[in-house]
Amino acid sequence: MEIQLKEDERIDQLMQYDLEIIQSPSVFSFSLDAVLLGDFAKVPKHDRARVVDLCSGNGAVALMLSQKTNSKVVAMELQERLVDMAERSIKLNDLEDQVEMIHSDVNHATEHIKKDSVDVLTCNPPYFTVTEESRQNPNAHLAIARHELHLTLKELMTVSAGLLKTKGKAYFVHRPERFLEIMDEMRAARLAPKRIRFVYPKPDREANMLLIEGIKQGKESGLKILPPLYVFDENGNYYPEVRRMIYGNE
Repeated sequence: MEIQLKEDERIDQLMQYDLEIIQSPSVFSFSLDAVLLGDFAKVPKHDRARVVDLCSGNGAVALMLSQKTNSKVVAMELQERLVDMAERSIKLNDLEDQVEMIHSDVNHATEHIKKDSVDVLTCNPPYFTVTEESRQNPNAHLAIARHELHLTLKELMTVSAGLLKTKGKAYFVHRPERFLEIMDEMRAARLAPKRIRFVYPKPDREANMLLIEGIKQGKESGLKILPPLYVFDENGNYYPEVRRMIYGNE
């Protein structure tokens, strides 16, 4: 299908899923955190689940999820330019019947998605609290994607819990330095943390990402800390597990 690209846009391949995704260095490009989240999230293969991706950016995670399930995937993004990029990527991959983009603030999610109706929810949210620097970031697109200008951690957990069915699952990627705050806000919203995995750039470095699964109104017991995920070896090559997430089984 012929898709019109804007001047700062390119098309990147996500080999594992055989997807083409429109990216823009000046507006938004998905990176490894999105790939890790798309892989970490467990979605039913059948076509009866309600699957939602919040803070969807250019739709990368929603598109990945669509390749793991026959159910419809609904994605929500605040920034109009990113919604436009995502919608063109959906067309590029002939997924208009399965993936729907909603242009909305996550805090208004229940105006578009019924409360207590979602089976699986994913989110790659803004990681950083708001500072004077983030308010003054000259690139508004990147500032909104990275800083909690429109969505705080507490708001995210409250909205996620409100959308999910009882025993529905939420999947987040975030930063380890906010681990305790994430745990507090999840539990306050009745999202019981169930699986956690720390991601390290290399084995001798500190963790720089965190993957979390939570279950709405799940039991407090049974939390699993999964084995660490290392991204690069000492030669700067991807470890096999990460390589598979990006390129598939070659």
